[in-house]
Amino acid sequence: MAKKKLRIGLVGYGFMGRAHSNAFLQAPRYFDFDYEPELVAVCGRDKGNAEAHAARWGYSSVETDWQALIDRDDIDMIDIAAPNDMHKDIAIAAAEAGKMIMCEKPLGRNADESREMVAAVEKAGVPNMVWYNYRRIPAVTLAKQIIDEGKLGRIFHYRAKFLQDWTIAEDLPQGGAGLWRLDVGVAGSGVTGDLLAHCIDTAMWLNGPIENVSGLTETFIKERMHNLTGNVEKVGIDDASLFLARFQNGSLASFEATRYARGHKALYTLEINGEHASIMWDLHDLHRLDYFDHGDEGRVRGWRSIHVTDGDQPYMDKWWVPGLAIGYEHSFVHQFADFLTGLEANEPALPTFRDALATDIVTDAVLKSAETGQWEPATA
Repeated sequence: MAKKKLRIGLVGYGFMGRAHSNAFLQAPRYFDFDYEPELVAVCGRDKGNAEAHAARWGYSSVETDWQALIDRDDIDMIDIAAPNDMHKDIAIAAAEAGKMIMCEKPLGRNADESREMVAAVEKAGVPNMVWYNYRRIPAVTLAKQIIDEGKLGRIFHYRAKFLQDWTIAEDLPQGGAGLWRLDVGVAGSGVTGDLLAHCIDTAMWLNGPIENVSGLTETFIKERMHNLTGNVEKVGIDDASLFLARFQNGSLASFEATRYARGHKALYTLEINGEHASIMWDLHDLHRLDYFDHGDEGRVRGWRSIHVTDGDQPYMDKWWVPGLAIGYEHSFVHQFADFLTGLEANEPALPTFRDALATDIVTDAVLKSAETGQWEPATA
């Protein structure tokens, strides 16, 4: 039986554009779908870079205007891998044009933008999904299964951190290609909306809604030269962010993110402590899940390292023989595979825009708390 074409238009050819393009190509090679992805067009402001991306990844055409991409009738899905300040306008226009949408995180620069995007996709009734890819790392998905089976029992604590060190240099400029994450007008916020957004999405997926937060942020270098204006301008993003939280289930949490942790490039860890068992996971060892079960016989009780490579573990039946690990890029393949599976079942693939709005509400609350010095509610 002939497969249905899913004709894709990508906006953005940077790091995430590459990660998404790889997922579009690899998912149908390892998973079975009724849909066949077709890479129709890539859109970017620099035509030469867009053409280079198209040639490398197999897109059949190039656009330099995202509205022209959306207006095309040979595209079914718009994938947004552009900087944060473009997410809202592209998503709303795509929804109004009846296109399916996948969008990079965070959904909007703030919760107000995200609410507009949610309203647009829900009014249009178009399938939508946000690329919170860490949910799809098999060890993290296994943690979700273990929690949902009740093996941890009542949850007491959740703690997460995401540490980097790439913005420490005082002479690093802000703005423009590659450094737009340091420009508050484009990014919306610093590590709160960039790194902690990942931690928050995973946390709420594993442990339920966050009720309230108490946050603290710092911008260590107050002024930087702006690549686009050439002027030294105030830095508006947060370089470091810490917050305490209470989940609706009564558990307590601590979250930390920074780009000023010398020696760390992408240290993302999480730990969950329950009445019966605990779980730990580390992105640097992403195919392993550390697990402690107090129900084990006392003389052999201790932390075990589960090597998540076997066929009965999440997603791993699609890959290699047991013992052979997969990597970061596979999380994007799994997410796109779940999106296509959702299309076939006519069910939303998570996280939807509405799910991602919940994360943006939390990040807004963290930033507000850092200003007010008060606990702030983190629910809609």
